[in-house]
Amino acid sequence: MILNRQPLLILVISFILGIFFQDKISFAQSSVTIILVISILISGLFFIKNQILFKIRNILLVILFFGLGISFHFYNQINYEKFNLKTNETIVFKVSKKLNSNEKYKKYEVVAEVENQVFEAIVNVEKGKKELDFNHYYKAKAYVVQPKSPEHDFQFDYSKYLQRKNIFYQCYINGEISSALRADLNFSEKIRQKRLETLQEIDNSKISFRSREFLKGIILADRTEIDAETVEDFSRSGLVHFLAISGTHIVVIFGMFYFLMMRFSPVGFRKYAIIISLFFIWIFAVFIGFGNSVMRSCIMISVYFIYVLLQRKPDLLHSMALSAFIILMIDTQQIFDVGFQLSFLAVLGIYWLNQPILKYLPRQDHYFKKIIYNTISISIAAQLATLPMVLYYFHQFSLISIFANFFIVPFSELIIVFSFVMTALIGFNVDFEGINVIYDFVIQVLLKVIHWFAGFDSVFFENIPLNLVEVFALFGIVYFLKFMLVKFNFKNISNVILSVLIFILIKVSFNIIENQKDEFLVHHYKKDKIISIKSGDQAIFWLNSNDERDKIQQYIVNSYVSKRRIKNVTIKKFPASAKTVKFKNKIYYLD
Repeated sequence: MILNRQPLLILVISFILGIFFQDKISFAQSSVTIILVISILISGLFFIKNQILFKIRNILLVILFFGLGISFHFYNQINYEKFNLKTNETIVFKVSKKLNSNEKYKKYEVVAEVENQVFEAIVNVEKGKKELDFNHYYKAKAYVVQPKSPEHDFQFDYSKYLQRKNIFYQCYINGEISSALRADLNFSEKIRQKRLETLQEIDNSKISFRSREFLKGIILADRTEIDAETVEDFSRSGLVHFLAISGTHIVVIFGMFYFLMMRFSPVGFRKYAIIISLFFIWIFAVFIGFGNSVMRSCIMISVYFIYVLLQRKPDLLHSMALSAFIILMIDTQQIFDVGFQLSFLAVLGIYWLNQPILKYLPRQDHYFKKIIYNTISISIAAQLATLPMVLYYFHQFSLISIFANFFIVPFSELIIVFSFVMTALIGFNVDFEGINVIYDFVIQVLLKVIHWFAGFDSVFFENIPLNLVEVFALFGIVYFLKFMLVKFNFKNISNVILSVLIFILIKVSFNIIENQKDEFLVHHYKKDKIISIKSGDQAIFWLNSNDERDKIQQYIVNSYVSKRRIKNVTIKKFPASAKTVKFKNKIYYLD
């Protein structure tokens, strides 16, 4: 049985299914208590020597971990405490985390207090205001609102996203902010403040703005002020994973420390070199703020090398499963994080497809060739494995991303190491003008190459409709692809072709079902009102203003088109004098 070959993986999958089940059903305390009692009883059965119990132990283990998933998620779910807050309040707060800015506001996660009521919130501060830090308490008048669920099912539920982080309020500050120096910073906040000071030192360095923002993003996981054009270039070229801190970055930094330890240490120091390198990546993780992606990567690489230190054969799936289990026991809400899902899918893809792909690349008869071709094969494997979920969440894909990864990824290790060294030099106030010039030149060339890749509009596809059934059908193709790559015979080719045909059949079926429906909807974006009329696979959007057209296109039109499987969409502006709309003999008032 597969449970005997990969026990940890199957049990973690069962644990995850329990989390999803609880999130969907939402069992009450009494029901969860019963499930816990049953889980304890099942655990006790493993101490009883019985032939029948021995035969069904695998089934009992799966049931046990499913019940544990339900129980852990119940106690991880947020019990919302309603506070007595007015729309306009004077709040006192301290910063927990800086978030990405938008055109108008700088955004922060904060712990706020109003009349002895303490709660977490998102604070929006006008961009012209001074940067907030961790060294101060702040006091200001704020417009306090609770994020609302979206009007329609095709829109991103930002309120649900915040609730999973225990955040139920947003505060908008437009007036003056007073501050007082804090004397009670804990260790974590001191580290965050030091990181913030390093970011400010990078801002003051003598390299160009875009190079500075790239450096802050690739090493210190700070993309809060990066310009929209650069983000779009990375997105359209399929290289977002390069800009964000990911497993690749942690592995490269671990490898750099390990190389230095082995290079300047006595022979036979390998075990201690691994321990010291692991110690350094955890220091690095602490310094950049223990972000979710960093934590995942550090836990995974630590588990993997613990196998090595214990002189047991490292198993990628065991390491991944154990890492996932540790993370989810701490916080079951992580399973709903897109980054979490894509990270572990990428690892699965590398396990499943890396070696089959590698054998089709030129022979790796040299150390440099081995690094280049292994990097390329790992990148392709990870892309193929994550593609179904990328399409599901983001509804866009560029064929140029395959070639962009071929070209950029092999050099990513050098860029990451160079950026790490630059950050260290700036952090210690060491200024080498020559290094600054070289780094700035390299990054400017890199950004121009990525911008060039992003410019291939003819191979960029957006608003791709995909639901979960289609996602699993795509995973079926990825699954059978391995066998075809390993052994190119009629049976394996037939399985891939059959899985592709099944996917096409499923997709066409959903398209036909959706195109049978007509729909009239009223949407709202800020002060604008938008009307959409859908007929089959055609849709017309009527706007009452062109002021926010780009944003409406991004957040409403594109989302609607991908969800409703629209092939042709038209955007028009309805007359200012229009008061009603007639659709299917029904009259709708615009006021």
